[in-house]
Amino acid sequence: MSLYLWYNTRMKHWSVDTATLQKDPDAYTIWRLEQAVNFGLRDGKIKAAELLKYWDKLDIDPFKKKFLALILPA
Repeated sequence: MSLYLWYNTRMKHWSVDTATLQKDPDAYTIWRLEQAVNFGLRDGKIKAAELLKYWDKLDIDPFKKKFLALILPA
């Protein structure tokens, strides 16, 4: 697997219509959490409760997910 394919499968599209996405609160929260964890895009701290609530639905980097699993309260 080439680096190019890996990069494209993990990267989310940057031009997301957030106004439309916000109409579905769960989808918006999942998207925002994925952006914050994978790319560092956030406007503050990430809430542990949100991460735990959507844990099974998040598409984040596997190594970051293992690290977060170690530090998040169970």
